[in-house]
Amino acid sequence: MSEPRRHVRLFLVLVALAALIAPAAASAGMRVTGIDTTHYPTLRATVISSAGSSVVPALTENGSAVAGFQATNLASAKAVVLAIDRSRSMRTKFSDTLTAARGFVAAKPGSDRIAVVAFGSTVVSLSRFSASADDADAALRGLGIDPQKGTALYDAVSYSAGELTGQSGGRVLILLTDGTDTTSKEKLDAVARKARENNVLVYPIAIASKQYDPTALQQLARETGGTFYRASSSSALAGVYGSIAAALRNTWRVEYFTAARPGDKVELQAAAAGAGSASTVATIPPSFGTGPAPEPSKLVPASAYGPSGPLAVGLAVGALMLLALVLVLAAYRGSWVKSRIAPHTGETKGGSKQQRRKRRLATLAAVFRATEGALGHLKQWRWTQRTLERADLPLRTVEFFWIMIGASFGLALLAAVAGQSPMVILGLMIGGAAAPFLFVWLKMRKRLRAFEDQLPDLLITIAASLKAGHSFKQGLQAVVDEGQPPASDELKRVLTETSLGRPMDEALAEMAERAGSNNFEFAMTAVTIQRQVGGSLASLFDMVADTVRQRQQFARKIRSLTAMGRMSAYTLMGIPFFMAATITLINPSYMSPLYHTHTGRLLIGTGLVMMLVGSAILKKIVSFRG
Repeated sequence: MSEPRRHVRLFLVLVALAALIAPAAASAGMRVTGIDTTHYPTLRATVISSAGSSVVPALTENGSAVAGFQATNLASAKAVVLAIDRSRSMRTKFSDTLTAARGFVAAKPGSDRIAVVAFGSTVVSLSRFSASADDADAALRGLGIDPQKGTALYDAVSYSAGELTGQSGGRVLILLTDGTDTTSKEKLDAVARKARENNVLVYPIAIASKQYDPTALQQLARETGGTFYRASSSSALAGVYGSIAAALRNTWRVEYFTAARPGDKVELQAAAAGAGSASTVATIPPSFGTGPAPEPSKLVPASAYGPSGPLAVGLAVGALMLLALVLVLAAYRGSWVKSRIAPHTGETKGGSKQQRRKRRLATLAAVFRATEGALGHLKQWRWTQRTLERADLPLRTVEFFWIMIGASFGLALLAAVAGQSPMVILGLMIGGAAAPFLFVWLKMRKRLRAFEDQLPDLLITIAASLKAGHSFKQGLQAVVDEGQPPASDELKRVLTETSLGRPMDEALAEMAERAGSNNFEFAMTAVTIQRQVGGSLASLFDMVADTVRQRQQFARKIRSLTAMGRMSAYTLMGIPFFMAATITLINPSYMSPLYHTHTGRLLIGTGLVMMLVGSAILKKIVSFRG
């Protein structure tokens, strides 16, 4: 009996030991890290579960089950940036580094998209996101050591986080370096915040060296939900990359709406069958996020932010509204009293409205006079006035000026209310001012072309009238009666001016300048000389009309011969803008460096200048001035 009892006792001891060890083993298979409160009330966290990608972990917050949370498993399709240090300190380790990185790329899941970024004194993008391992492998094979000194580590993190923006699925940055940052323009806190905002998990790998300092890399991993890895030497990098690949297969990125309020502590627990459970504790910042609290407005006194500040501000606003209401009622009562006694004092309602309208017009007239006094001496002002006359618009120059100002600031105000960037607001201001001017310019060009087309018929009509025995003035009247605008309108104005005492020659010279037609100016010069020296005006008009018609036919022929060149110029000018807009719509991340980096903006400016110079040359080639 003693032997069986001994076996039973041993079995019970083993069962007890198993019961004690099981929870510890289970807890070792689950880990919760990186609670992110940047997007409060949305919380994000990283859950590492040994149960694998087939078992979604269950979440509880402060003991209450979390429902409706989003869980993204990093074993499925994800975007990965391999950021590799190529500074001069990596010279002896670079061969092993590239071999380990290429091994990681070769073993990646087929759905993963990988981009390669290298950093030394500057950050260089070597390949775009691609599911093909060959693209990343080719980029790694061509990578070399940076000949310049410096390690832009934080700039590489910032650039990689920006590249991952907009990518679907999980977003992972694997950062390899053997030292610390030396030349970055970005700061550690700023790049960590950017990575959190873009939901990027940073997995730093540090190779032990003389410059080895894991503090910054550990902070990046801790604040973004990633994991820090240390490699004792470059030969151990292959194993580190393999550990990261295995960890990503068991990593979940969870996101949910929290019930906690700012300042509360949150205990987030994750559990999965076969992996046990784990928890972590975080505090919701009082400022609704991990960033610094906004500074008080300088427009509001500092005392308004105290405990009684909101009450005082509310009372002040209420008092102002009450005062405004009293003033409105008093004004209404006064106008009501005036309307009641108006019939007895001889005033009428229509008269008071006319007086108010006169006062408003007087105010506008004062503004217009001040504007004309300040700008009327400029030649641009006089040129604009001539443009309005040629477009036949019943507008004064000062009125057109304020229309442009109103359109410019109106569009800028709408853009500011919509929250657009300063560059967009500036562009809309320029566009708003240019739109009325473009309308006037196009109307002027259309009217001048119409006058130019009517000119031969106009001269022939005057010649026929002179041959019939009528005077020159009667010939002009015949054009007014039988012609079409704009020629008839311009000659009617000439006749009106001459009937008021202005000499015919001056009126015709003014019309030639107003019409902007060189052909008409030549014709009027010939007519003036012929009238002074004598001769047959009818034959002169016939000759001038034939000359003008031949010049117009020759100009049309030249335009037809240069049509291909002009269309080529339009095409060459439009293709860059069309391609930029198309690629931006299809793949915004591909065009992001062009729009959001100093080098990209410099390239845009250089391209625009070159296009302007090229368009000027092409216009000079295809233009004809006869």
